[in-house]
Amino acid sequence: MKPLFPIFCRPLGYAVMALGLILPFVMYMMGRITDANLLLYKECSKLLMMLGALMILFALTTNENAETTEIRNKAVRNAIILTVVLALTNVFFRVAMGGITSVDTSTFLTFLVVNVLCLEYGLKKARIDKIFRR
Repeated sequence: MKPLFPIFCRPLGYAVMALGLILPFVMYMMGRITDANLLLYKECSKLLMMLGALMILFALTTNENAETTEIRNKAVRNAIILTVVLALTNVFFRVAMGGITSVDTSTFLTFLVVNVLCLEYGLKKARIDKIFRR
């Protein structure tokens, strides 16, 4: 995967994700969230977190090279596997508990967050390996 966004989108993506995580709590404390608009705020916070994760994934790194592209590809592969495992575990748990009427719509967000975690781990691991010449 090639980067699509400039370097400054990486910290901006973390800021957008933090905003999507903190904003619902702040709005609740201010009394803005009611039963009538709860779904709207829930979906908007999910969209903000997805936007932030996509900005992090597709942002250019400082020392972009072929190794970074390989790390991104491995992160996507690992994220797909981990997301499938998490989704299946969630489905089996809901079936075992008898709550089969609830629907989970956050699988894509879970994939993006796991992908960001795998990408950051891969980038840090490559930096440490380069320092110690493994």
